[in-house]
Amino acid sequence: MEDKSKKIEDVESVVVSSTVLADLFGLTTRRIRMLADEGVIQKTSRGRYNLQENIKSYIVYLKASQDLKEKTADNEIDPDKERALLTRRQREKLDLEIAAMRGQMHLSSDVERVMNDMLANFRAKLIAMPTKVAPILIARTDISEIQEILQKEFFEVLQELSCYDPATFYSDKYIEVDEEDLEDGVSGEEENTEDTE
Repeated sequence: MEDKSKKIEDVESVVVSSTVLADLFGLTTRRIRMLADEGVIQKTSRGRYNLQENIKSYIVYLKASQDLKEKTADNEIDPDKERALLTRRQREKLDLEIAAMRGQMHLSSDVERVMNDMLANFRAKLIAMPTKVAPILIARTDISEIQEILQKEFFEVLQELSCYDPATFYSDKYIEVDEEDLEDGVSGEEENTEDTE
């Protein structure tokens, strides 16, 4: 009686039938043929497959399929979550617009405009100071008097930076709202809802 089991030294040369490959992969022979048609695994001849190469190819195919499933699952959009997120963002935008209208928050464009104007005026006054002060100081010889005149002029120039007026930061959409108006508006809304019921 011959021993049917042979010792294989080189796995690269092992060629198996579609039935053996199907048993190994846990598939049907029909599915093996479909994988071959799709180019996932390669035939060496009719109904014969290189074992090592096709195991590698099938593992790559399974990994790619799994990655695709995970990516698709991660990218699925929940309409309820998206709607809630949109509603929250719209509410945040409305709150910011109302805060800007009331002067509780300033738009960066308004801050930039005001600061540029303020710094340009400061620069202009600083540059003009020698021209303005030189004629006054030309006839003076008392150091303390010269210091006093210069100090007065410096303070006048620095005054440009110390004049903070919140109204200058208001955008064109600014509306003045009194607390009483807010309270009246709330009670008026309550009265209106009672009338409609």
